[in-house]
Amino acid sequence: MTFASLGLAPEVLKAVVEQGYETPTAIQAEAIPVILEGKDVLGAAQTGTGKTAAFTLPILTRIIRHANHSASPARHPIRALILTPTRELADQVYANVATYSKGSGLRSHVVYGGVDIKAQIPALREGIEVLVATPGRLLDHIQQKSINLSQVEILVLDEADRMLDMGFILDIQNIFNLCTNRKQTLLFSATFAPEILKLSKQFMHEPVKIEVARKNSANESVKQELHPVETARKRALLAHLIRVHQMTQVIVFCRTKIGTDQVARDLKRAGFSCEAIHGDRDQRSRTEALTKFKAGEIQVLVATDVAARGLDVTDLPFVVNYELPTTPEDYVHRIGRTGRAGATGVAISLVAPEEGKSYEGIKKLLNREMPLIPVHGFSPGTIQVIDERERPPRAERRHHTDPTTDKGVKEYKQLERMPSRAQREASEVPAFPSNLPKLPKRPPQIAALFQPPQRNKS
Repeated sequence: MTFASLGLAPEVLKAVVEQGYETPTAIQAEAIPVILEGKDVLGAAQTGTGKTAAFTLPILTRIIRHANHSASPARHPIRALILTPTRELADQVYANVATYSKGSGLRSHVVYGGVDIKAQIPALREGIEVLVATPGRLLDHIQQKSINLSQVEILVLDEADRMLDMGFILDIQNIFNLCTNRKQTLLFSATFAPEILKLSKQFMHEPVKIEVARKNSANESVKQELHPVETARKRALLAHLIRVHQMTQVIVFCRTKIGTDQVARDLKRAGFSCEAIHGDRDQRSRTEALTKFKAGEIQVLVATDVAARGLDVTDLPFVVNYELPTTPEDYVHRIGRTGRAGATGVAISLVAPEEGKSYEGIKKLLNREMPLIPVHGFSPGTIQVIDERERPPRAERRHHTDPTTDKGVKEYKQLERMPSRAQREASEVPAFPSNLPKLPKRPPQIAALFQPPQRNKS
């Protein structure tokens, strides 16, 4: 099967050929014909398999068939709305829309938070057919009356499960209700969650369910390695792995914004070119960091799950889970940043003892055994002289604190200099004898010397 046999508009097909694509992926081959028929679709496929093109290409084809070439903005109402959970994914989807609609005369735009809302209004007033947006900023525009959704015919929720996890359910319901002319609804994600199925029953009409891979499965082209390590040793192990594996390009995922900044600072101290991206950084800084990373100017990109969905880096070789995600499904999305479009990749996870619940959740989700492979000198029960470049920052050692653990520097010292309990037992060191004679009690006359003097009450 080729793209030419799917019934795409000539303008769209030409753009696809110019990108060097000839054969559609499994999700594209199944979803495109159904979407062209105008049916609602609930689609799931592994990340990196071309879900964005699976809904973008048929949407553009349907709109082009009834396109209006008038210069009047009123002749270019929003006919397709694509919602995404994050700014980065919105930017990426918009780039796909702009690429595939080139030469068709269709107008498209993207709106998201983190930038001045006034700068987005002029393009909206000129009239657009395809709008890519994050829910919060879209509702801001609706409140300011710079966007009208009354003529939207096709509504797409990309990474719908992530939007629900981020608490967008009420916003999504409001947006659905504002699309009074909606004729087709598409929900796409790498995973199916019960909340997604509930949402589909509420807002979709007899959706066609397309699932081209085993439910909630990880990409088989990604090699997964998991290493046990104490929390206090994670930064040293991370630096060690980057050097040993010669990682020229790697995304490191953390749970929190504060932790992301701390890891990025430590990697910079260790001599790596590194930047951090998370929700508290302004959009300009995030965009610049991503651009430099994709261009190879930055070796390490430390990120929260803001980069786990939709971030597409060509031939990204490595992903590291510095901390396991709270939600097992996010693990699938994180490691899906590598091994995309048929390429191979390596996903490494650092597993601390307190992350046992998350570890078990991931194994249950993927329905597979995931053995923990110790790294000599870093995993519990091993000793190694630490490279000064991998030693924790001096300030943390001096103040006996480590932001990632309340045990702090004591734990570092134990792991650096002292053998583990298992090693002590294995070395056959005799235990402290328990049959020593007890010390005799002090005679009464000696014991009296240790009593406080009695005060004369008179």
